[in-house]
Amino acid sequence: LLGFYKGIFPPILAETPKRAVKFFTFEQYKKLLGYASLPPGLAFAVAGLGSGLTEAVVVNPFEVVKVTLQTNQNAFTEQPSSFVQARQIIKTGGLGFQGLNKGLTATLGRHGVFNMVYFGFYFNVKNILPVNK
Repeated sequence: LLGFYKGIFPPILAETPKRAVKFFTFEQYKKLLGYASLPPGLAFAVAGLGSGLTEAVVVNPFEVVKVTLQTNQNAFTEQPSSFVQARQIIKTGGLGFQGLNKGLTATLGRHGVFNMVYFGFYFNVKNILPVNK
């Protein structure tokens, strides 16, 4: 069972700031786009894209540590902690695209597109549906 939970600490640690960044930045981008003459549906989608890109920058280092821990072949004999693994990644690859931010472009794409669809769809459908009294 311990192998099942391997690498769970980084995503749990990242979840609160991830959600906070997602919704806070969405509201900020939405305010900024209020000054542009965009249709509301498009403004929500663009704000969602911006919040997803911002969220990806915050969450990517946690994802790198999680994936590294999950792919460790010596899982049961030499399992390092999340912090030890993060230090090792920084030591060997640094903070850039070969280290703690490896795979950032894929994470940007995943979070950007998802949040663009999520917020765009949610607010457009929400405005169409009748209010439940």
